Amino acid sequence: MVSALSAAVDGMAAYYARRAAEYERIYQRPERQAELRVIESALADAMAGRAVLEIACGTGWWTPHGARAAASWLATDLNPETMAVARTKPLPPCVDFALLDAYALEAAPALAGRRLDAAFAGCWWSHVPLQRLPAWLAQLHALLPAGARVVFVDNTYVPGRSTPIARVDDHGNGWQRRTLDDGSVHEVLKNHPTREQAVAMLGPRAVAPRWTAHEHFWVLDYGLA
Repeated sequence: MVSALSAAVDGMAAYYARRAAEYERIYQRPERQAELRVIESALADAMAGRAVLEIACGTGWWTPHGARAAASWLATDLNPETMAVARTKPLPPCVDFALLDAYALEAAPALAGRRLDAAFAGCWWSHVPLQRLPAWLAQLHALLPAGARVVFVDNTYVPGRSTPIARVDDHGNGWQRRTLDDGSVHEVLKNHPTREQAVAMLGPRAVAPRWTAHEHFWVLDYGLA
């Protein structure tokens, strides 16, 4: 089971590398524009003046918005293909990039000795297997001091607009079947938590969690004790 899960996660990394050039179409849909502007502004306010670690920056859609008033911003991703797209964007001078495996934060050279007091991930939570999520969050929180702020943004499931869940595995993870422009078909893990399900995963250090539900996205914002 572990090897099958690892293979599936590796398969998703390969999928996003192949999807890099077409990924941002999801942010260009007209019906998402108003709420995106609201979320982008709120993210900039949440991260103002902070030293931020961005997990799985992908093509960097959220990076220039979140880093607008940050003290420093380290955008990280496993895939050089997606990061190459992110590097082409007009970015605040506080932004740096580093290749990083989000599942090995404690051993990442890019984080050694780096002062951080905030973390952000856009559309990452939904791709973490449920059975790994509590331990992964604990690993992330271990990098951050008391008073740090953490923000997650991810997709809300919208019937008729979101890609349907093709199957649910024994751990309750949803899996979608997605087709890229090159015709290749990929199975992608995609979970859509409720507020209660997400907050239950956070662990004992999380304080004052705030859940904001938009039509196409949700935002979870909390502090660390």
